[in-house]
Amino acid sequence: MRLYLQTAPSSGEAPRYVQIVLEQDLLGGWTLYRESGVQGGKATLKREQFLERDDAMAAFEKARDAQLKRGFRLMFSQGMDGPYGR
Repeated sequence: MRLYLQTAPSSGEAPRYVQIVLEQDLLGGWTLYRESGVQGGKATLKREQFLERDDAMAAFEKARDAQLKRGFRLMFSQGMDGPYGR
């Protein structure tokens, strides 16, 4: 699953973005990637691993909800049942 969220561009500043990706690994575990930064600038990437799908989904949803509360808008979603994964 993948979400791409972005802030509205302000005068003279590039928009900020957050990309949240949840992938299953070859051994049955789950990896949550969170990339964030300024469009066209430096970015940071954080990785978190989970053994259980439910724990990984809970972390994915928590990360998504936190960014939506901060004012990010959903621009793209892939591999989800609805626009917010519910």
